[in-house]
Amino acid sequence: MSNKKAVILVSGGLDSTTALAIAQSEGYECYTLSFDYGQRHRVELEAAQRVSDKMHVAQHKVVQLDLKSIGGSALTDDDIAVPEDGPEGIPVTYVPARNTVFLSIALGWAEVLNAEAIFIGVNAVDYSGYPDCRPEYIAAFQKLAMLATKVGVEGKPLQIKTPLIDMTKAEIVQLGMRLGVDYSATVSCYQANIDGEACGRCDSCRLRRKGFEDAQMEDPTRYAN
Repeated sequence: MSNKKAVILVSGGLDSTTALAIAQSEGYECYTLSFDYGQRHRVELEAAQRVSDKMHVAQHKVVQLDLKSIGGSALTDDDIAVPEDGPEGIPVTYVPARNTVFLSIALGWAEVLNAEAIFIGVNAVDYSGYPDCRPEYIAAFQKLAMLATKVGVEGKPLQIKTPLIDMTKAEIVQLGMRLGVDYSATVSCYQANIDGEACGRCDSCRLRRKGFEDAQMEDPTRYAN
């Protein structure tokens, strides 16, 4: 067993699962972290558990939050429709401050575990334009992690690792396939049905489908239509 540990944020989707595979390939003992934050469907939580089980992580933890009480996103609010046209600017599927909240909790768990790194599958190339997926944001959070933690103050700061941030979706798919990722276990759709079948129309579905097409790989996604 590896003597270095990492916390990996997993949503059950393509990107976070690939980030988990990368962490394992780098020799980390992996602890996966998901959030029941008031999202409109639980399919992604089921996928995150499924991925964690299949990839034999050391521990999978689900933390309960209530971002639905804040609202402001199509992923939490029943009265905001998930857009099915290409977004202009920051789309309504952006969940306010979500990655900041998630990374903060990951930072706390990583300290408890004496982990060396946190992996998050953010991407700033083929992505929806979320402000908390940009390199500038990650750099700022890395500084926060150094200032706000015991290990940071003691000179052993946790590293926030974003191995996918400069990759196209096709490159992510190709890397994941080389690492043996079973993408049929993942769900990326913003409005998948209770059986985990994707809509094929939302922004996340379009990006995922384009990734497999550009990579010239078979798309294992199960579509409702």
